[in-house]
Amino acid sequence: MITEQPPPIRKILVDAPPTVAPGIAPPAGGHAATSGAAHHRRGEAGPERMTLQGLSVFYGENEAVKQVSLSIRLGEVLALIGPSGCGKTTLLRTLNRLTELTAGAQRGGTILLDGTDVDALEVTALRRRVAMVFQQPNPFPMSIFDNVAYALREQSRKRPGRSVLAPLVEDALRRAGLWDEVKDKLDAPALRLSGGQQQRLCIARAIATRPEVLLMDEPCSALDPRSTAVIEQLIGELRSDLAIVIVTHNMQQARRVGDKVAFMYLGDLVEYGPAEQIFDAPQAQRTRDYVRGVFG
Repeated sequence: MITEQPPPIRKILVDAPPTVAPGIAPPAGGHAATSGAAHHRRGEAGPERMTLQGLSVFYGENEAVKQVSLSIRLGEVLALIGPSGCGKTTLLRTLNRLTELTAGAQRGGTILLDGTDVDALEVTALRRRVAMVFQQPNPFPMSIFDNVAYALREQSRKRPGRSVLAPLVEDALRRAGLWDEVKDKLDAPALRLSGGQQQRLCIARAIATRPEVLLMDEPCSALDPRSTAVIEQLIGELRSDLAIVIVTHNMQQARRVGDKVAFMYLGDLVEYGPAEQIFDAPQAQRTRDYVRGVFG
């Protein structure tokens, strides 16, 4: 009797502490090799917006993020990848001090925004400059117009009227790729919009105050493929005015939208570099195993 043997179990080795693998310079006069769909870029990145120096985050005695150092630049999309529970979202939420809302959370290391320690900034002002879009669309239970105007009113000393806010709301909705779809129903409830439209409305609300950095925590995970494609195109358009950091579990999405990619595992930054390097020529064994689907 012939018995079918189970497939071999492949394991990732974690006995040695990881180090950030060095980047690979593209060959002179050319670009790093790519496979699959072309990965489009929009020129050189701009100045450094945020700098992480030895960033660690603890929940009690558990170190969720371990001594992470990297740069976030204007004109770049940084994609954070890695399996669930590896510290991606914790790192993202720490950039505008949302982690502080979790009981027992503590932070070590330094986060600089345009050279200023974020701890020296008033937290509301910080979150205007480093805006956040969450995994699930979360429009407020008010009109489309008032959702976007809310952020603008909150930053004003005087409560501006609709005539003052109207061009600013229109600008934010245009930048979020939503204006043509909602311009004739700005007073309609935002909750009547589709899921993809609601997420773009949340992006419009986040960018209305002209932040320097936009944080996105799996912004497409609750959306259908068509809406996902619209959001990804929007990310590509917004990168010219912003530094963007996105957490995603979708390897194809990270490759499509990411200029730089940071692979995290068990709180460690294992590898950080251009998207082409991470996906086509990763330097760390753990990165190779992850992007090739050995574990996830």
